[in-house]
This record gives sequence, structure tokens and C-alpha cells, in this order.
Amino acid sequence: MTTNGGPANAPVPRVAVVTGGSGGIGRASALRLAADGMAVLVHFAGNKERAQRTVDAITSAGGKAVAVSADITDEAAVEALFERAEQEFGGVDVVVHTAGIMLLAPLAEMSIADFDRMHRTNVRGTFLVCAQAARRLRPGGALITFSTSVTRLQLPGYAGYAASKGAVEAMTLILARELRGRDITVNAVAPGPTATPLFLQGKPPEVIDRIAGMAPMQRLGEPEDIAESVAFLAGPARWVNGQVLFTNGGAA
Repeated sequence: MTTNGGPANAPVPRVAVVTGGSGGIGRASALRLAADGMAVLVHFAGNKERAQRTVDAITSAGGKAVAVSADITDEAAVEALFERAEQEFGGVDVVVHTAGIMLLAPLAEMSIADFDRMHRTNVRGTFLVCAQAARRLRPGGALITFSTSVTRLQLPGYAGYAASKGAVEAMTLILARELRGRDITVNAVAPGPTATPLFLQGKPPEVIDRIAGMAPMQRLGEPEDIAESVAFLAGPARWVNGQVLFTNGGAA
């Protein structure tokens, strides 16, 4: 455990749980929320060293953070993850669920094993994280899930992945209505092509260049671009609720 405290009379910060917070969009979101003054639980699945680097970056800047491992497809592990946030920081105000996997193949060629693995992580994992967030978020809180702009782009090879994210959108929009009267917002961020290891893996340069050219700005998004939307929904955007915020530079 790594934490960094402040003066005894310092105001208690808001607390964020960021799943998949060790790299890519999750890391950028954790760093951005910490810069906005939140204490952050950085969730990771397997790369402890990378998660610790995220924590170290936050604490070296004067923030509070702790790295915690959990299998987001395991109900008990997800419950324990949230309990750890409450033990460390006293409660949970923001949940950013970036953890997920992307396996690509034409629908007729995708193995059922890959399809099931992806849906177990992306759909079951989101369901479990959302359930804990709904039970534990304090008034004034925000839950931010992750969809994808591919649900609108209809790119060949993305059918299985887009289907899993369509389920995420459905859960997100319905949960926003189910939390009526709680003063908790529930939204999804839908990034376009973003320069993360998850996106870049296995793609030849010509494919990456072609996809980058889809946006009017003629580049891929950066994780920090997506973190801007996360910070908006986690902080000032109290009148944005039950929405999918497409963050793609105009690519869709």
C-alpha cells in the first residue's frame, strides 16, 4: 500500500475508484482526477509495477493513491475492491470503469471462446462494478462507464467488441434512471480510436494511419483527451446524466 497524507486539518478529498488504472485511458484518468484533488484507488488486474508507477506519479505530486489488484469478473473481488477504497479513504464518490479487453475478428471467424472471454470481461465486469457503485456512491457522486465510438462506426472486425459495448451502454442508461433521487450521475464515455496499447496491438502502420485519418483532426486520440471527458463528468457536469459522451475528435 502506498498513500500520502496531508495536514491533519486538511479537507477530506473526494474519492475515485478507477478500474484499469495502471495504463492507457485508465492511467490518464487516474492522474487527471488526482490533479483535480481526488484521492484515487488505482485498480489493476496483473501489472503491479505499472499500477505502482501510477500511484507514485500521484503521490509525488502531493496526492493520495493506492494500487489494488482485483479480477473484475469475480463478484467477491469487486466487492472487496470497493471495501478497500472505503477503508483507505472513507468512502467512494467517483467510479471510472475503464477496464476491458478488445478482441477483433470478423463475426463469422471469431471463436466462441474469444467472444465469451470478451463479454465476460466487458459485460459481466461492468455489471459487477456498476452494482457496487450503485450501492456505495455517496450523494453528489458520479459513475462513468466506457463504451466505444465503434458502436456507430460499424467497422468490419469489431462486431463482437461493439456488441459488448452496446450492452455497457444499455446498463449505463438504465442505471441512471434507477438511481433517481440519489444525486448520482451515470454516464458512458465512448472514445474513438485512441493511441493506447489496447488499440495499437496487432495493427500494421498503414491501418493505424488510415484509422487516424477518419477524424477531421487527422490523428488518433490520446489518453489525455479521453481523461478530459472523464474529469468533466466526474466534476462539473452535474446536469449531464444518462448519456453516452462520444469523445472521438469528430470521427463518428
